[in-house]
Amino acid sequence: MLTAILAETQKLSSFWMPERASTVAANVDGLYDFIYYLSLFFFLLITFLLVWFCIKYRHREGVVEQESAAGHSTALELTWTIIPTIIVLVIFYLGFRGFINMMVEPPNSYEVLVTGRTWNWTFTYEGAYPSDDGKLHIPVNTPIRFVLSSNDVIHSLFMPTFRVKKDVVPGRYNRFWVEATQIGEYEIYCAEYCGNLHSQMLSKVVVESPEDFAKFIARIKDWTIGKTPLEAGEQMYKTRGCAQCHSVDGSTLIGPSFKNMFGSQVPIVGQGTITADENYVHESILYPQAKIHQGFPMPSPMPSFLGQLNDNDIMAIISYMKSISVNFKGDLAPYKQLLKKGAATAPSSATQPPKSGTAAPAAPK
Repeated sequence: MLTAILAETQKLSSFWMPERASTVAANVDGLYDFIYYLSLFFFLLITFLLVWFCIKYRHREGVVEQESAAGHSTALELTWTIIPTIIVLVIFYLGFRGFINMMVEPPNSYEVLVTGRTWNWTFTYEGAYPSDDGKLHIPVNTPIRFVLSSNDVIHSLFMPTFRVKKDVVPGRYNRFWVEATQIGEYEIYCAEYCGNLHSQMLSKVVVESPEDFAKFIARIKDWTIGKTPLEAGEQMYKTRGCAQCHSVDGSTLIGPSFKNMFGSQVPIVGQGTITADENYVHESILYPQAKIHQGFPMPSPMPSFLGQLNDNDIMAIISYMKSISVNFKGDLAPYKQLLKKGAATAPSSATQPPKSGTAAPAAPK
């Protein structure tokens, strides 16, 4: 907490917490402050009484103390029973009210799918379009509904500036919502230990104007408009979880390095040696258990990207792998001509989430 306070010195909303940037943050801080100062009050009270009793009833030389049997006080017992009960009920009421407010999203909230995997986050919009920079983009002053799932182990999505955290559990969907109140870029952490690279499972939430968010949606719907397959492949390597398991410098991580892989001879468990060509890479991305590289864990810890990457996306990753392989002797320049326009063609307009109480304006074409 001290590190967070020092890092956010210029933006603190309270003494203990980083700045607030959501509609529920004030309630969370209010309950925290109430419990903190209540605890501080009773700590000081008990400490004062303890010191006072030690002084008042201390042993004195030459003074004969007359012992008397302990008495019974119904009023005193009722006092220390009723007052704590009332305090606990107040804390329960404030906490439960805040919890319900955080769990029940407003009608027509814009939905974002959040997928956790070791060790990165994927944010998917409109059920099909993942963020192209690995960051969570949301519009300001708009209720956003998050649907959380995990491809492997338990993770936990934590956005301290919004004061929200939710476990991401394999085999089920969790959800919560948030409404950001100010434009900016804030931290995202995984708050559940999920393996040896847990500390690197970081991202950012970018709160932007509705107009900028609409441009972002239009951009991710068709990367082929503004990027070459090589550029898109390198970006996907960094943002879709490849970098956590596959290096590009020849070093061995959890999976084989992409460096010089394409076109090389790959030993496959139980299947001999095959050439790492387009078909091998395509199959390995969609069905990672089909051909497991010898010398690496079985079954493969790599999740399937079936339904998450289309043919253009996989072609872009292959293009990037070719660019860092001495075994590829071809020309990448005409590669863009092979793109399948039906695989990632953007509609004529992008859907923009509505502001609270307003209709959704059309995104720029």
